[in-house]
Order: sequence, then structure tokens, then C-alpha cells
Amino acid sequence: MVKLNLLHKQSNQLKKASNNNLAHGHGHEHGHSKMELPDYKQQKIEGTPLETVQEKLAAQGLRDPWGRSEAWRYTGGFANNVSFVGVLLKGFKWGFAALVVAVGAEYYLESRKKRHH
Repeated sequence: MVKLNLLHKQSNQLKKASNNNLAHGHGHEHGHSKMELPDYKQQKIEGTPLETVQEKLAAQGLRDPWGRSEAWRYTGGFANNVSFVGVLLKGFKWGFAALVVAVGAEYYLESRKKRHH
């Protein structure tokens, strides 16, 4: 019974601590700020894939009331198409540079060891 009360007390303390330290406390969000979306009333679906969806729905006598709310996904940085090869090769140049440095350092250190013995 004592263990159960202790666990309950600890869980309550953790809950209080997490509620008090939202956003890491003291306003330090460490880059995890809330993403701000533009107002849906300013978004237009013309020229986006959502326009095709709206047309197909209209042909069936339906409409998507949330279409404009999703239009932001097709503007700005979200509008870039990402290919499978692009995802695979995203960090290739930095990874290859790190490989060359690591192999070069290993080769250099091994050649120094051989000279000493």
C-alpha cells in the first residue's frame, strides 16, 4: 500500500512539473515553436491538386468544405515535390565528405603506427 501511494505521489509530481514547464519553461522553446498557418480565407485552391478534387466532388453534387484549409500545403516550402531518390541522396554529399575524412585519418594514423614499430 505504501508503494502504491508513493507511485501515485510521484506521478502527480511529474504531471505538475510537466504542466509548469510547457515549452521547456521560461519561454525557451529551443526551436520547437508553433507552426503558424495562414488564414484559410486567404487561401485559394486554384492551381493546386485540390482543384481536381473539388471538380470531381462537384460532378457528384458534393463539395469539400475544408479544401481551402488544406491549400497551404501546396504553397511555399511545402509545394516542392520530393522524389524517392532525393530522399535517399539528401545527405549524401556530407556523408561522403565525412567518409573521406574518416578514411584519410585512419590511413594517416595507421601509417604513423607502422613507422614507429
